[in-house]
Amino acid sequence: MNILLTNDDGIQAVGLRALYRSMKNAGLNVQVVAPVTEQSAVGHAVSLSSPLRVKMFEEEGFSGFGVYGTPVDCVKLGLTTLLDVKPDIVISGINNGANTGVDILYSGTVSAATEGALMGISALAVSYDSFNPTDLTEQADCCVEMLNKIPWSKLAEKTVLNLNFPALTMADTRKIQFCRHTRVSWQDWYDVRKDPRGHPYYWLAGIMPKENISPGTDRDLLTKGHITMTPLHFDFTDREAIVTLEQSFDI
Repeated sequence: MNILLTNDDGIQAVGLRALYRSMKNAGLNVQVVAPVTEQSAVGHAVSLSSPLRVKMFEEEGFSGFGVYGTPVDCVKLGLTTLLDVKPDIVISGINNGANTGVDILYSGTVSAATEGALMGISALAVSYDSFNPTDLTEQADCCVEMLNKIPWSKLAEKTVLNLNFPALTMADTRKIQFCRHTRVSWQDWYDVRKDPRGHPYYWLAGIMPKENISPGTDRDLLTKGHITMTPLHFDFTDREAIVTLEQSFDI
């Protein structure tokens, strides 16, 4: 099995390195194309007005292409230019922080996997429900074990699997649940602070209100300690609205 491994936390991130080791230990052919710097929450951004530069990371037990660009840049450049072997799967992660609900639109992790799917490759996004992981070896091993269980050939074209691990040891983690994503949006605000020169700056903060999260959705189950997997597709068409509009325009 040939894997293109990427992320949005950067090529030196804990989660990517854990997945790389686990895949190598499992005998998989892993090719890394990942951002040099953190690119969290850049969504599906693509670099159009600046060139992409690549730096090779050759370390003991690790090799990969570092791209000065976005996660989607990495997948596009990897699949079209950098890789000699076409991957069977694009895997993005393991991300620092969960990607549930509307996070799938903001997330560079999910967007990288989505780009793989749009380019005709099976795709998996993997996240962990903590922003400060120190060792994700157990989660990486679990993810690798899942790869042969997933019925890739039976999934619809351009499907992205969105996998989230709770912030627990695997011994305390509850079984995987296949579920829909929550529809709750973030309630955002900006903390206003001052720099050393007295000038104001603004730091985004927010919550996903627990009382609005439907039972059985990804955020609900993840909070309860389950691994969650949500199959995603990116057909945003509101078909009921088409009918409503046609009626309004007397079509």
